[in-house]
Amino acid sequence: MLVSSSPATTTPARPLTWSAARYHPAFRLRLLVVVLLLLGISYALPFFFAFIQARPGTVLPDPLLDALPARDVSAPTFEVIYLSIAVALVYLLPRPTLLLRALWAYALLHLLRVATLWLFPLEAPAHLLVLHDPVVERFFYASPTPITKDLFFSGHTATLALLSLAVGRSRLRQVLAVLTVVVATLVLIQHAHYTYDVLAAVPFAFGCYWLAGKVVKW
Repeated sequence: MLVSSSPATTTPARPLTWSAARYHPAFRLRLLVVVLLLLGISYALPFFFAFIQARPGTVLPDPLLDALPARDVSAPTFEVIYLSIAVALVYLLPRPTLLLRALWAYALLHLLRVATLWLFPLEAPAHLLVLHDPVVERFFYASPTPITKDLFFSGHTATLALLSLAVGRSRLRQVLAVLTVVVATLVLIQHAHYTYDVLAAVPFAFGCYWLAGKVVKW
């Protein structure tokens, strides 16, 4: 049931179901725009990552990384990440209102990360072990060498933080919040990111989720 007679500007009195969402003009428009935006980002990212990998950057001091011995934890890292994504999607897919906000937040997160990577060129941390992502390496990195300079801020940590927000006030949020900390810890053990990259990921995720709420409001 809608709170106004104008279908293009109404706000649902309760979260939309898919049967209602498909007839809601504002929902359909925002869903179409974000899908196109994500497709555009997916197309452009390989070229952008190749660019930042070839560009010189700055090495940052990081006492925490210096104290941590580097270990290759790629396998558990991506097991946690992709399991979290799968569980979150199972929760979000029957809830189109939450899903739409999550998609917008994810798109905004990528745009913001492109901006920060452009503005803050960094060299990889000392003792870095390449974090091998079987999905991203295959579909998004257009480079003959591993991408190690996509640093500020940590996309893996931010994605998990974003998922914990996207599922709403459910018990699942607490589980995903814990898994966010797990992934943040693992990427530091891998020396795949500076500590600053990981710490910055959480407020950036919160900001994108908040902004997505403004974008999808109708």
